[in-house]
Amino acid sequence: MPKAEHAARDFYDVWLPDLAPSEELVKQARGAADERAWAAFARRYRAEMKRPEPSRLLDLLAALSRRTDLSVGCYCADEARCHRSALRELLQEHGALLA
Repeated sequence: MPKAEHAARDFYDVWLPDLAPSEELVKQARGAADERAWAAFARRYRAEMKRPEPSRLLDLLAALSRRTDLSVGCYCADEARCHRSALRELLQEHGALLA
């Protein structure tokens, strides 16, 4: 589904841009044609998520996951080549309960 349609249909309750990769990193991800490039992206994304704001959000979402169901959305078609795969791992490392 195109990004504009997602926005128009208002699928998400909360948008958390602090958990998104930086613009520079998004450009790198789009060019990650092989596993080595993707691994480099994932390392840099993890480093960005160690900043205080994203780290606190990860802690909050992990705590919420113990009381309610959460979903993480993105516009990427392939989760294996999307920051949400790394985000899932980070949430788990912060103690989230994942299905």
